[in-house]
Amino acid sequence: MSSICLFGDSIGKGVVLDTIRGRYMLLKNSFSALFSSNTGISIQNYSKFGCTVTTGKKIIERNQAKLSSFKYTILEFGGNDCDFDWEAISQNPDLHHTPKTELEQFESCYEEIIDFVTSIGSKPILLSLPPLDAKRYFAWISKDRNAGNILHWLGDVEHIYRWHEMYSLAVTRLAAIKNVPLLDIRSTFLRVRNYFGLLCDDGIHPNEEGHRFISGVIQNYVSKAGVQRHPAFLV
Repeated sequence: MSSICLFGDSIGKGVVLDTIRGRYMLLKNSFSALFSSNTGISIQNYSKFGCTVTTGKKIIERNQAKLSSFKYTILEFGGNDCDFDWEAISQNPDLHHTPKTELEQFESCYEEIIDFVTSIGSKPILLSLPPLDAKRYFAWISKDRNAGNILHWLGDVEHIYRWHEMYSLAVTRLAAIKNVPLLDIRSTFLRVRNYFGLLCDDGIHPNEEGHRFISGVIQNYVSKAGVQRHPAFLV
């Protein structure tokens, strides 16, 4: 039986952008699949494309009976929560627009998930958000829309990066508050001189090389940092 399960969004699911076809596809060698292949440790993946933390909480609750059989539960949320309705912004840039999940609600719901998983008997492990490429992501969300209006609402393109980072920092903060292990994917990406090469053309989803990179990070935490700093990583 699997000792690890994973709940997350499209990154956890292994979704990448097929640039030639201009649509998203499921990557066979996702980071979870690569990790299992390289370590022999099976991961049961419950991730869902477009998933927010509130949807993730419902999925986790539906699978409550199975959770106790998993020693560890990896949680990967935030990328969709901080996103906006770009079509609405494109059409009405002077109106007030809110993200899919407000930051306070994101933190509150995520904390509830951590507590719930712990109460079932599984050990939660959080993943921070891989950094995005603001310029490429702006080009992606502006495609077939009014880019000028979106930029007017943003103020500057790099606001996308800063906003996205707030949610990743919230995940890091929650890990510290709840005293649970954190796999700091973001920091390892930022150590790469040109991490943009690890992202799809949409500027936000890790590409196949990015998934190999994430898998390596997780393996390193389990075999080294996890043993030394967080005994919970022992499997």
